[in-house]
Amino acid sequence: MKPIWIVDDDQSIRFVLEKALLREGLPTRSFINPREVLAALDVATDDDGPQVLVSDIRMPGGSGLDLLSTVKEKHPGLPVIIMTAFSDLDSAVSAFQGGAFEYLPKPFDLTKAVELIRRAVEESQREEVAEERMAATPEMLGQAPAMQDVFRAIGRLSQSNVTVMITGESGSGKELVARALHKHSPRANGPFVAINTAAIPKDLLESELFGHERGAFTGAQTMRRGRFEQADGGTLFLDEIGDMPFDLQTRLLRVLSDGNFYRVGGHNAVKTNVRVIAATHQDLEQRVKEGGFREDLFHRLNVIRLRLPALRERREDVFMLTRHFLQQSAKQLGVVEPKRISDAALQKLSTFGFPGNVRQLENICHWLTVMAPAQVIEAKDLPPEVLDAPPEPLRAPAPVLVESGAVVRHAALPDTGMVDAVADSAPAEKISFASAEMGLPPQGSTWETGLEAEAMALLATGRSDVWDVLTRRFESKLIQTALLNTRGRRIEAAQKLGIGRNTITRKIQELNLE
Repeated sequence: MKPIWIVDDDQSIRFVLEKALLREGLPTRSFINPREVLAALDVATDDDGPQVLVSDIRMPGGSGLDLLSTVKEKHPGLPVIIMTAFSDLDSAVSAFQGGAFEYLPKPFDLTKAVELIRRAVEESQREEVAEERMAATPEMLGQAPAMQDVFRAIGRLSQSNVTVMITGESGSGKELVARALHKHSPRANGPFVAINTAAIPKDLLESELFGHERGAFTGAQTMRRGRFEQADGGTLFLDEIGDMPFDLQTRLLRVLSDGNFYRVGGHNAVKTNVRVIAATHQDLEQRVKEGGFREDLFHRLNVIRLRLPALRERREDVFMLTRHFLQQSAKQLGVVEPKRISDAALQKLSTFGFPGNVRQLENICHWLTVMAPAQVIEAKDLPPEVLDAPPEPLRAPAPVLVESGAVVRHAALPDTGMVDAVADSAPAEKISFASAEMGLPPQGSTWETGLEAEAMALLATGRSDVWDVLTRRFESKLIQTALLNTRGRRIEAAQKLGIGRNTITRKIQELNLE
């Protein structure tokens, strides 16, 4: 484990902290002033750099606050705890505004100080794991046309700061989409801050969002920045926005309107520059009708709406995701060789309904990595929730909606045909950005009827590439279905389709189906 770096000109403080942390199994390295720390950071490697930095605020040869500022520029994920014997408000405010993990006034209780440092260590390790996962794995996976539409929408929204509402069932990957929208936006260099409004008690949610001043309520011993301040210059992801208490919705509306808010107990307005991405699994229109969600806030958030498909609507992705998650599970659980899965087991998995969507599939792969008796997973090895479930009937995929309220194209987006919606005269109707996947037709209709409806919808938008769009979708779906039927064997798929081997290879490349 990497050491805890302690910076203090007081030898007794360094000695006491070193001994207490070593008793807890936490290695340490001590410095007398900020200059020594910065010199050590310049030559430190990933293995011997600090896990946490604990620094005094006033020392000969440099300020702890200046050190905090410099460290945060070079190592933004490193937790920094600021200590000081001068327990004044300005020091506390400056520490938190500079990004300190916590503010520790002297004299401190040694046990509580060690607990605080251990919390900072856990936070640092979580950040490292998250960074490793982000670096090692693709942002999102999906070959199904429904997911390709999501990817295209992310790409087309990438140069915009427009507010986005992501809808979809729990576990379908809404936060992944939000992170992708941030990563590929002009705010990519700013922070991405996520908060689940349903997971935080109502009494604490206001402070979490907007922060609080010292003394604002019992236990508020220092000023604390809220998520809106933490996300300044970046993106704030509000997950499960439909569960936000009604009185807090009013405060959120004000921030979205003018960018100003007040900390709890504060009297001075705080200005923030944040792009908001919201997500929910609920029907917000129905919540508005029931009086549980403000209509004006709904319209403020619902500028662009992106619907994520459920996993049962993109069954062709189950094979690829399963193999990916088995690889990831092996790495995370320390298994030398990832488990492999048979075709029969994959086929059984593909008929499962996945009420928990992609998250449930990932959990199943963790379970299989630990519980499957052999290196090759057979159908009988699948967990009871899969084996005992009746096969889920195939349904036509739902449209991946990319809407823009009641306008044909949102003004914030470049005019490149990226977001299509209905004309101003019919705001309640919705035209999907890529609704036709050539899947199963609605009851009582044919696939030609669906094709005709989609062609009419696209022609009505004035596009000039309808032939290319629909032809690509048709060919993609036809080839993917054939490959699914032949378990990925291209020559056999080509024979069944009645085309040549070179033709199917060329089409796979042209349509990005690799």
